[in-house]
Amino acid sequence: MDERPHEPQPFGERVWPPEREEAAEPLPPSARWYGAPAPPVRRRMPRWAGRAVIVCVALVAGAALIAGTVVVVLRTVAPESPATVIVDALAGVRYPLPPGWQEGALAPVTAFTSIASKAAAPDVPNGGQALVMVRPGPAIGARSLREVTLELTDLYSRLLLHGDAVDIVDDLSASVGGFPAHRRSLRAEYEDVVNRPAYLRVVVLDRGERTVVVVALAQPDDPVARRGIDAIVSGVRA
Repeated sequence: MDERPHEPQPFGERVWPPEREEAAEPLPPSARWYGAPAPPVRRRMPRWAGRAVIVCVALVAGAALIAGTVVVVLRTVAPESPATVIVDALAGVRYPLPPGWQEGALAPVTAFTSIASKAAAPDVPNGGQALVMVRPGPAIGARSLREVTLELTDLYSRLLLHGDAVDIVDDLSASVGGFPAHRRSLRAEYEDVVNRPAYLRVVVLDRGERTVVVVALAQPDDPVARRGIDAIVSGVRA
């Protein structure tokens, strides 16, 4: 037996950790106990699940499209908001305002208790506009409704028109808001080149114990202004 002691190998020849481990990527301390972390496993979605996702997306998109279409249709067919209504408590009536018309603060003629006005279009010279004024009046008494209407038409013609030539447009009986009424309309023309033709309408409603007087004026006279006046007068209600 060889009893000679083994010669220890010099520390300089030992390598720690081994060379094969030096080439590995550095691991966290927990790897000493639990081993190196394994890369995550990429799981593929089953075909049936993919088809289900596609169907769900298509259904959601279709529902959104239908909902949007319903909203557009409802907005298209929905009725317009109700027109603004002027309530004249002193005259005891109310009447609608057509588009483009607004309630005035003060009538240009005394005794009138409410007014509706329409501003002129930008291309209308000389401040053209349209007005509808309403006021209460006394009972007719022994006179006829037409007689009272003609008298008031003459008064407001001299006060508002000042025309060089005045023609009668209409003079007729009517019913406004369920009450007997009479209407008389005039058209005034001017010799100067500044003033354009003007239109005046006077309507008197007989309510028994009192009357309601409606005076409308438009300058220049045009179909649009007349249609607005028609809408207001025909919409007068108690």
